[in-house]
Order: sequence, then structure tokens, then C-alpha cells
Amino acid sequence: MKKTILSTACLFGMLAVVLGAFGAHGLKELVDIQAVATFETGVRYQMCHAFFLFAVGLLPSEYLKSKKSIYVCTIIGVVLFSFSIYLLALNSLVAFDFKLIGIVTPIGGLFLIVAWAMTGYGIMKSKLIK
Repeated sequence: MKKTILSTACLFGMLAVVLGAFGAHGLKELVDIQAVATFETGVRYQMCHAFFLFAVGLLPSEYLKSKKSIYVCTIIGVVLFSFSIYLLALNSLVAFDFKLIGIVTPIGGLFLIVAWAMTGYGIMKSKLIK
């Protein structure tokens, strides 16, 4: 599980850098400034959660019993939250109206909140951390 979590953290971090560079350099000519800012929000949350996964992956299993559940919630959260934001920011470039999928953004945010809450609860409940 540790290798999977850390590998996913690397993938999310790498994609955040690539998408951040695209947002900073490629999007400005294609969409308005508000869409660029929206896109950057998705990148920021994705990168923060890449670091979060690194922390979760590096914590000893004795400290955090629910790593798999935290991992799954984080994956679902990033995909629903950040990736829906990317699509919404690029809405003006395609014929499909991505505003229809905008409902998944707050659902993704809820999954991220749950992942953080589970991590906090697990750490507080751990008898090994004083």
C-alpha cells in the first residue's frame, strides 16, 4: 500500500506541475482570466493533495490504521474536484457544456474533507503518538 500511495503522490504532483505550466503559459491565449484562475485552483488543490498523500504514505501504519480508505477518498476527491474544475475552466473551448458536471466538484471536495478528517482522527486515536 505504501508504494501505491507514494507513487500516486508522485503522479499527482507531476500532473499538477504539467497542468500548472499549461495553465500559466498555454491557457492565457485561449480563455479569459477568470477561467485561468479557476484552472489554477484545481492545480493548487491537486498539488496540496499530492503532498498530503506523501505524508499519509510516509506515516507508519501503526499511527494510521485506515490508510487505504484515506487513499481512496483522496483519489476520488482529487479526480472529482480538480479534474472537474479543469473541465469547467476549459468549457469555452469545446462544444460539450461541462457545466452539467459541475455538481461533482463539491462532491470531490467532500471526499477530500473526509480524507483529512479520517487522517486527523486516526492520528488522534493512535496510542503511539503522544
